[in-house]
Amino acid sequence: MQTIMDILLASGKKGFELGFFYLMPVMVLMMATMRILGRLGVLRAVALIAAPALALVGVPGLGVFAMVQILCVSFAAPVSTFRIMDQDVGISDRKLAAGFAAILCMSQANATLPLAAFGLNLPVILGTSLVGALVAGALTYRIFARHLPDSLEPSAATEIQPETGGGSIVQLIMAGAEEGFQLVLKAVPILVLAVLLVNTLKAVGAIHLLERLCGPGLARAGIPAPAVLSIVTKYIAGGTAMMGATIPMIQDHSMSAADLNRIAGFTINTLDPVGLAVLVTAGRRFSAFALPAVKGALIGILVRGILHLLIF
Repeated sequence: MQTIMDILLASGKKGFELGFFYLMPVMVLMMATMRILGRLGVLRAVALIAAPALALVGVPGLGVFAMVQILCVSFAAPVSTFRIMDQDVGISDRKLAAGFAAILCMSQANATLPLAAFGLNLPVILGTSLVGALVAGALTYRIFARHLPDSLEPSAATEIQPETGGGSIVQLIMAGAEEGFQLVLKAVPILVLAVLLVNTLKAVGAIHLLERLCGPGLARAGIPAPAVLSIVTKYIAGGTAMMGATIPMIQDHSMSAADLNRIAGFTINTLDPVGLAVLVTAGRRFSAFALPAVKGALIGILVRGILHLLIF
């Protein structure tokens, strides 16, 4: 019983530290910055510039805004944009599925930014996110969702509007910071549970067993054996949990920054039970067309993973 309590208390302490000392400063700053950029119309300008290029792979104009949200805020941030896309009859089902696939393939800021402090190569992870998103969107639009109806969509200028509302810059900063703080509060329980899972698996010898079973196969692909835990945690409990499991391993030197970068293409994305469950709540069409989007995203993630193995 004493061993169980020691594991529980140590996990709670580590999860709290990860949330409030690593995740919170990043999320507060990014949410405040996003609020200001939205008010100034910078995000709208970026979306308008990128929309024509994305249209070639079937991703609708609003998909650009969702991409900015996931890269700069969190995996749940695109939900608000997805709701608008779901209700916009001018965006076809086929384009909606392509935009969904692109987002599922991309790296979420709530994992990439904190991990950057532990050696994750941020420019590379952002670059492979965009490459993977384009691949996922194009394959979904051209192949996996080709049976869905397609139609003309409104211009990006009518879709994407700058953030409105009163308030000074200081009020915008405070509102964004408060929103970032609330995101961290919601993430802390997941982080605690993730660290608890890691510590429990270590205590019962499951990690050593997984490394023995999966290590040789992963080694042939250039993936280190200690990365097994990060991969398993990611596809069971989500990206935030993966971050919570990975940082302690880097801190105790059981995983290196190079190892983290090698697996990042496979593990830092929103295609997991948690991310998928959150994003499909955006609307009826997203839940209906999730399957073709997942198929496209899987190939996009495979492309990202291979790129990371080649680069690192």
